[in-house]
Amino acid sequence: MSTSNKPNLGVTPLSEDVSAWYNEIIFKADLADHGPAKGTMVMKPYGYTIWELIQRQLDDRFKATGHVNAYFPLLIPESFLRREADHVEGFSPELAVVTHAGGKELGEPLVVRPTSETVIGEMYSKWISSHRDLPVLINQWANVVRWELRPRIFLRTTEFLWQEGHTAHATHEEAMEETLRMHGVYAEFARNVAAIPMVMGEKTPSERFAGAVATYSIEGMMRDGKALQSGTSHYLGTNFAKAFDITFQDADSQLKHVHTTSWGMSTRMVGAVILAHGDDKGLVLPPRLAPVQVVIVTMGRGDDAEAVLARANELADAMRAVGVRVKVDATDASPGFRLNDAELKGIPIRVELGPRDLAGGTCLLATRLADVDANGRPVKDTVALDGLAATMPQRLDDFHDALLARAQDFLDQNSAVVDDKSTFGEQVGIGFATVLHCGREACEDEIKAQHAATPRCIPMDGEPEQGACVWCGSPSAYGKRVVFARAY
Repeated sequence: MSTSNKPNLGVTPLSEDVSAWYNEIIFKADLADHGPAKGTMVMKPYGYTIWELIQRQLDDRFKATGHVNAYFPLLIPESFLRREADHVEGFSPELAVVTHAGGKELGEPLVVRPTSETVIGEMYSKWISSHRDLPVLINQWANVVRWELRPRIFLRTTEFLWQEGHTAHATHEEAMEETLRMHGVYAEFARNVAAIPMVMGEKTPSERFAGAVATYSIEGMMRDGKALQSGTSHYLGTNFAKAFDITFQDADSQLKHVHTTSWGMSTRMVGAVILAHGDDKGLVLPPRLAPVQVVIVTMGRGDDAEAVLARANELADAMRAVGVRVKVDATDASPGFRLNDAELKGIPIRVELGPRDLAGGTCLLATRLADVDANGRPVKDTVALDGLAATMPQRLDDFHDALLARAQDFLDQNSAVVDDKSTFGEQVGIGFATVLHCGREACEDEIKAQHAATPRCIPMDGEPEQGACVWCGSPSAYGKRVVFARAY
């Protein structure tokens, strides 16, 4: 597919074809491109800056909760994965294996990391010997490789970027506290940074991370009603500790295995931002993840243009002084093209400044969520230039709040409790179905085959409830309802 700049910035409306819209947005908004190897992606500066902002704000949260960063090898001896049977079984179909290097066949194949529990477990077994060494609270920013059969940029690629936290604790209670703490960090980040309300819950056994005792996820609803798992936190018990002999002497000199956790969020979160907020016109970016929060589009020719540009640059400098990421667009494309480009790229606030505005000491301002007039054009406000910069942080916060409220309303409107098998398919066709479920994999397989829906999680805030499975009528298994949905 060509990714050259095109005069027509229009995209297939999201309301007509989400898949076509998503693919076009990736390229027309300059987010990413296909890599030369099948299933890989190249993140272009605009898309990578979104990831940098995710990374920076997550990293602050990790360090505030006592975690430190480290780095572990990309190549893992194949034998490491075989030590934890469930783990190797879960990842075997996705592994990339190096068998030759330096012109010779290797004595033992090396796996390109799909995740790092095994290699980190090996190192923890060397580093931990006493209860005084605990807890170990380490995070790694890295790339991983999982051989995807149906790759899709940001959502599922053969290689992607992520962070993976790996911690070791003296007791089950401490490890579970950590697991749930980081689950909460992800949900708070999604809400307060990405403006995406999440359903927080525990995965059913069939959906757990390979080798985990319990897996907790945050599930966002995209604009087509599908779920996107956006972050996971796993309690691994002593499974990996036993496989890698990670032991410590407690205060009574008793030898015990540590309890471990792992948790991660990846570049898939960029896909979540695209799909949770976009509309027929393109991206709608939450301000705290927008590479450009405000664009100032200048107008005019000749001497007028020079005066307007000078004032636009002054305004931009004043905005930068209060922490706003701002761009002045004075390129030679038409004002209409530049405004449409800003809209397509999801820039939260657009400011228009021309000779008449300058003479009156005002400008036109529109947000990416602005109402439209009878002709479908965004409603613009006339605002004074003096003091505008100082108001911009609050305007961006207001935009975040409006975007979050819109997403919350969409989630609420497209979620429903379902007790009737006959209406189950209709509900998962538009959003989330909260049902009683027997927990049997055979039942889940039938639902997936007929409706392409899977159990997303058992909501943390669900009320205790027992009854009959919505699908097969057998007794429900979890003491709560389960959210089913179609998912990316």
